[in-house]
Amino acid sequence: MDKIDRKILALLQEDATLSVAEISQQVNLSPTPCWNRIKKLEANGVIVGRVALLVPEAIGLGLTVFVAVEAHDHSQKWLERFAETVTAMPEVMDFYRLAGEVDYMLRVVVADAAAYDAFYQRLITAVPLKNVTSRFAMQRIKSTTAYPVG
Repeated sequence: MDKIDRKILALLQEDATLSVAEISQQVNLSPTPCWNRIKKLEANGVIVGRVALLVPEAIGLGLTVFVAVEAHDHSQKWLERFAETVTAMPEVMDFYRLAGEVDYMLRVVVADAAAYDAFYQRLITAVPLKNVTSRFAMQRIKSTTAYPVG
């Protein structure tokens, strides 16, 4: 991946609706080689999709909760069940396995505290857990989906 590919990726992360002509002009390529580079980045799994980003509050999802989970069991069978359960929950936006005191971290987006409580009840009844700690976001200061590719 060279500087031109990285510039293409930066442009697409900023605005995926840019036309190939607009991108090619900004990276100083003709449209066909630019299109070929984009297709190659897709084929190589660097670009995995193009989406519209939404403001959660505008669609009634005003509460973000970071949920730290400590596992009661660390077996592969338990992990598979837990991962299957959590990935099927639409409120879960991010799901990470961590090193350290906390085993898993979830970013959950819901309408309000009552909706979070319903989510929490579903989570703790689905799979046995050692400890669940919820941290409610008071303000989003920075949120981005763009990786630093420069």
